[in-house]
Amino acid sequence: MKRNTIIFFTIGGLLLLALLGYGVYSGFQPSKYDAFATCVKDSGAKFYGAFWCPHCQDQKTMFKQSAKLLPYIECSTPDGQGQTQICKDANVTGYPTWEFADGTRVNGVAQFATLSEKTSCVLPS
Repeated sequence: MKRNTIIFFTIGGLLLLALLGYGVYSGFQPSKYDAFATCVKDSGAKFYGAFWCPHCQDQKTMFKQSAKLLPYIECSTPDGQGQTQICKDANVTGYPTWEFADGTRVNGVAQFATLSEKTSCVLPS
């Protein structure tokens, strides 16, 4: 019985290590949206949002793990009751708001085709 317990815990430990290793490995793999998100940022676009905004979360979800590469600007104060000065100065009145290098804006969740058109970035395949 003691030998079976040792084997069980050894196999369980190895499986756990394999799962952890895969999680770390997959976390370092580039997403298919990385190049697109980087291009959008490099184009001079700005993505104004608020942490409590469900549509902002939807926008980030479209980019999956590449959302961290977006030119995101947090507009909400930490208590969720006010707006940061940078967003006041930019006259942001709703979230999400995308502002592009040519000065145009898109309010609401921007589709990839719109972002591509406004930034000249190649759509992800």
